[in-house]
Amino acid sequence: MTNPRTPPTVSEPLQDSLLQAIADRGGVRHYPASAVLVTEEDHSDSLFIILRGRVKAYGAGSDGREVIYSTQGAGEYFGEMTLDGGPRSASVMTLEATTCAVVPGAEVRDFLAHHPDFALHLVKKLIRLARASTDQVKSLALEDVYGRIARLLRTLAREEDGVLVVPDKLTQQEIAERVGSSREMVSRIFKPLTKGGYVELRGGRIVLLKKLPSRW
Repeated sequence: MTNPRTPPTVSEPLQDSLLQAIADRGGVRHYPASAVLVTEEDHSDSLFIILRGRVKAYGAGSDGREVIYSTQGAGEYFGEMTLDGGPRSASVMTLEATTCAVVPGAEVRDFLAHHPDFALHLVKKLIRLARASTDQVKSLALEDVYGRIARLLRTLAREEDGVLVVPDKLTQQEIAERVGSSREMVSRIFKPLTKGGYVELRGGRIVLLKKLPSRW
C-alpha cells in the first residue's frame, strides 16, 4: 500500500501555503486505487493531506451497503475529526491512485499551537462539513430519491463550454451510495431524464443539458 522509500517531506507544492507548511511535517505515501486509508472507529490520529488523486469518505452497514459522505481531491485533507481524541467517524478509500502527506497527530497539535491561523482554517472547514451534514439530513428527511439525485447533480455540476458538467465520472452505484438509494432506482430515474434530453453521458461524465424538472 505504501512506498517505504518515499522522501519524508512533500515534493509537490500545494497552492495553500498553510497546508504546504503542515504537509512538510509529514511523510509522503503512495496508495493504489481502492486502498482503505482509515477505518471507521479506528483510533489512529494522523492527518492526511491529498497531494494527488481522489478519495471517498463513507460508512458501511452490517449488510455491506455503503453510504458516501463526501469525495475529496488534491489540495484537501481529512482526519481532523480525531483531534478531540475520539475514534474515526468514517472510513476513507482511494478512488484512484493517490498520494498523501501523512502528518502524525502530535505534529498536527504542535502546528496548531504555533500557527493559530491554521486553527481558523480548520474551523472554517468544520463549519462547511456541518452545513453539508445538515443539508444531507434535511434532504434524506424531506426529499424523495429523485429530489436527492437532482440536488446532488446540481451541487456537483460545473460550467464547461456553456453547459453544466459533473467533473467526476460517477457510476449509478456511486450515485446510489451518495443519495441513500439503490442502483436500480437510480437507473429508473436516469432513463426518462436521458430520453427527455435533460442529461447525457459524455466521456463517462454526466452533462446537464437543461434545467432538471422539479419532480420525477
